Amino acid sequence: MIYKRDNWNMMSVEVNGKQLIVREISDQWGEDCRTFLSRPEMMHWVEDRFSADRFEGSPEEREAILDAFREV
Repeated sequence: MIYKRDNWNMMSVEVNGKQLIVREISDQWGEDCRTFLSRPEMMHWVEDRFSADRFEGSPEEREAILDAFREV
């Protein structure tokens, strides 16, 4: 579990062999699933998805999300 704000806004990562499956559920877009074959590929997506200029939360919240991805 990367983050969970309520029953509709959450993100999790599942490690399935060599694949990393990121599931994001939001109240606006529903469920979105992405599959990555390497950690660097996933981290590149994470840095883009949670870029500092587009992130709507606090810098501490953004850093906590990035740290959670790094621990996967």
